[in-house]
Amino acid sequence: MAEYRKEGNVAVITLKNPPVNALGYPVRHGISTCIKKADNDDTISAVVICGHGNVFCGGADITEFAKGTAKREPTITDVLHQVEACSKPVVTALQGVTLGGGLELALGSHYRIADAKTRIGFPEVAIGILPAATGTQRLPRVAGVSHSIDLITSGRHILGKEALRMGIVDKLATGDVVQDAISMAKSVAKQPVAPRRVRNMAVKGAEHADVLFEAARKRIVKRARGAVAPLHNLRSIQAAVTSPSYEEGVKKERELATELFTGGQSMAMQYAFFAERTAQKWELPGGKITYKSAKPLPVKTAAVIGCGTMGTGITICLIRANIPVILLEADQKFLDKGMGLISNIFKRNVKQKRMSEDNAKKLISLITPSLDYNQLKDVDLVIEAVFENMKLKKEIFAKLDTVCKPQAILCSNTSSLDIDQMASATKRPDKVVGTHFFSPAHVMKLLENIRGEHTSPETIATVMNLGKKISKVPILVGNCPAFCGNRMKHIQAMQAMFLLEEGCLPAEVDRVFEDFGFPMGPFKVSDLSGLDVGWRIRQEQGLTGKKLAAGTPVRYRAGQRYCPLGDILCENGRFGQKTGKGFYKYERPGAFEAMNDPEVEELILNYCREQGIVRRKIPYQEILERCLFTMINEGFRILEDGIAARMEDIDTVWLYGYGWPRHAGGPMYYATKMVGLPKLYERICYYQSQYPDMMVWQPSDLLRKMALKESGAATSHL
Repeated sequence: MAEYRKEGNVAVITLKNPPVNALGYPVRHGISTCIKKADNDDTISAVVICGHGNVFCGGADITEFAKGTAKREPTITDVLHQVEACSKPVVTALQGVTLGGGLELALGSHYRIADAKTRIGFPEVAIGILPAATGTQRLPRVAGVSHSIDLITSGRHILGKEALRMGIVDKLATGDVVQDAISMAKSVAKQPVAPRRVRNMAVKGAEHADVLFEAARKRIVKRARGAVAPLHNLRSIQAAVTSPSYEEGVKKERELATELFTGGQSMAMQYAFFAERTAQKWELPGGKITYKSAKPLPVKTAAVIGCGTMGTGITICLIRANIPVILLEADQKFLDKGMGLISNIFKRNVKQKRMSEDNAKKLISLITPSLDYNQLKDVDLVIEAVFENMKLKKEIFAKLDTVCKPQAILCSNTSSLDIDQMASATKRPDKVVGTHFFSPAHVMKLLENIRGEHTSPETIATVMNLGKKISKVPILVGNCPAFCGNRMKHIQAMQAMFLLEEGCLPAEVDRVFEDFGFPMGPFKVSDLSGLDVGWRIRQEQGLTGKKLAAGTPVRYRAGQRYCPLGDILCENGRFGQKTGKGFYKYERPGAFEAMNDPEVEELILNYCREQGIVRRKIPYQEILERCLFTMINEGFRILEDGIAARMEDIDTVWLYGYGWPRHAGGPMYYATKMVGLPKLYERICYYQSQYPDMMVWQPSDLLRKMALKESGAATSHL
């Protein structure tokens, strides 16, 4: 809804739809009614539009897309055209957030004043659409072509100060933004509105537009990785320049918007948007204990054990949320090295102007480096981040159980090991939980929280709440080897390795993944992460190394097919980027650019000759299906086993932890909506017949039931 009041000769219209005053039908109708009332009131000389609760407007009500009510009149376009046509000056007071449809509404007004901290932008591209209420036609007229391309195709947000510099707002508030807007409205009350109507303005920077659009197109094609929305947004901005009139530009914008709205990618990206929010509404199997019923404990102090890459990254996450951290190491040399890593990251942030030097010093001062476990006696939560060795982790948890206060929560950053085994080393298994951060921890958004058999609802609620506090996307999963994401990733990785045996080279497999939309393929990811990480885990599991039983077949482990090529690379000192060679070669240790390595090709070919493997040319589609369909099948098993509660949980893990392309929704969405479960089931059965020695091709019972139900429904429909 929208409320109407008078401040002298100024009508004040307040959008009221908490929490972000989204432009649902009641709000749109309310604005329309209020503008008409103000325009017809002879005692009113000017109008101010503002938002309730220190927020202007977060944009369209996205839930209306699914309901089909977004086009119910008056639409957002109808309302902003009505605002623009008002015979009296209209000033919008921007604060909190002014995003999407909210910014379009503001661009329909004649004047805009903003609080300096207001977040302003067009985020529509992130859900596969474009600012379809004339946003792509209006922004170039106030901010110019270059800034419009930047903001609209990236979806990035800016603050009020930058918006003023770009020309999006006319003034920054010096006090209360609404009161300043009222003062501004009074000062312009007698000014003509026609010159202030954005639709009447010329596009800024049109004379250089061709060069800008071509350069932007090349950048976007490289960055978008198959997503169509960024290019559609660019074409819509281009229509503002090339169309003979504002009306023709709006018509083109509407055509492009319709193409996106009716396309599969926008549906997938909207699903991803809601999946993240659904996944954070956690529940335990059976649904009796949920995020609503379990109350988190406060985390005012924390400790991190281990000063490696993960430990230092986790420490940065905590101190950025103003949580004091005791950073513990067993050796002063490693402790100093860890503090140096943290200091260098903050120095880089200061140099890049992401934070001030004073703020960096303040955050680093929240760290207490220590070699003494006794200093952890009063902390609320401890995160262990040492390397993947169960014996070492159990020793640490036993020590923590003795030192820490009874109510302290003990967490492990393990990526694959049994949480219950660690809990067994303590007298507080209800306070033990997995908190799997992804590397680099201070950058990656995902936090995979793992509940053990005895982990209490209070403990779960605490780590889920902590995840949000430190700006992560926390997902709750159950305890099993490798949990959710890595359990599926392991299946995918093994298929990729089998493809190397059968005929592919690393670059061929990676190219298929990158064409699909992943930022990099599995072998480049392995080189980035370090091949030795997985190698150590396989040694711990007895799959290779000293624990491997004598006489074990080279290509089989416990009756299952196995590929030792990763082990062979590690035995040759090829650990990835860190050593300058892995599946690829690099200019130097630590370099990023992967180059094909003839040595790796020869190593693969020699291995195949030794094992009597006849290589073949493997089709593109087979590479894609074998790598994706096996892991999706495992995803259905994860649901069967109760490790994940919902498909949305699995998809969010892959979107934020493994670079799954948002325009494909997530692996489970891709399977159900893009491939189709009957086809997926049929292809899995086909590969099962081709590879009977791979148990991963045994169809999940849940998948089988859902596929047969869907195909039965389709048959009955026909």
